[in-house]
Amino acid sequence: MSPSDKVLVSISDGIAVVTINNPAANTWDLESLPALEAVVNDLNGRSDVRALVITGQGEKFFSAGANLNQFASGDPVAAGAMGEAFGAAFETLADYRGVSIAAINGYAMGGGLEVALACDIRIAESHAALALPEARVGLLPCAGGTQRLAQLVGEGWAKRMILCGERVSADKAMTLGLVEEVVEPGSSLATAIDLAKRASDQSPTSIAACKRLIHSARDLAIGAGLVAERDEFVALFSTEDQREGVNAFLEKRAPEWKNR
Repeated sequence: MSPSDKVLVSISDGIAVVTINNPAANTWDLESLPALEAVVNDLNGRSDVRALVITGQGEKFFSAGANLNQFASGDPVAAGAMGEAFGAAFETLADYRGVSIAAINGYAMGGGLEVALACDIRIAESHAALALPEARVGLLPCAGGTQRLAQLVGEGWAKRMILCGERVSADKAMTLGLVEEVVEPGSSLATAIDLAKRASDQSPTSIAACKRLIHSARDLAIGAGLVAERDEFVALFSTEDQREGVNAFLEKRAPEWKNR
């Protein structure tokens, strides 16, 4: 069903479990992002599947976001391709006709948190940590982070996490409204599946209509913001700081910022 082993799919009792499977940190790239988009599109066409749960392979990472090696060259064309792939995949997930639940089983960083933000509901294990640390490496969240995080937690905490690089614990994320439930390590997938089963007992057409209505007011504002987010992301690739930030991270040293 999936065109890539980096995105695994299993279906049971009307629920699809989608697993991000790109060791060691379940990062996103130009193979896994189109695969996720294809998987969700396929699930949209299946009347026997009524809910989707997404999780990460292993016990440490839900997803650490984009593989930064893809940005080391500072190529704006490559950056644009990644931005478009992120947008297509995560916006397709956000518009999934059924209920989508993120089972956050570990670190959710950058694009790893953004894929969870694209879901309807988020369940986090108690040891999980969540952050949008892109500015530390001269980048910015380009997959909905600047838009969806602010809608969930408010402008102040969105700025604190994005502009100050603050990482939050699962418990803190719950107090902020970033996740809906915190569970014991190893139990996020079972909890998410149980919730998906409860959603599956409801009318699929009602679920789809309710999602459209809940999203309607939000989408009037978020559409232009998502496009602008990707444009600003690509614009960073004309700066020295982008190359310095990414390469400093890959070389495990402190960056020396040049742009002011």
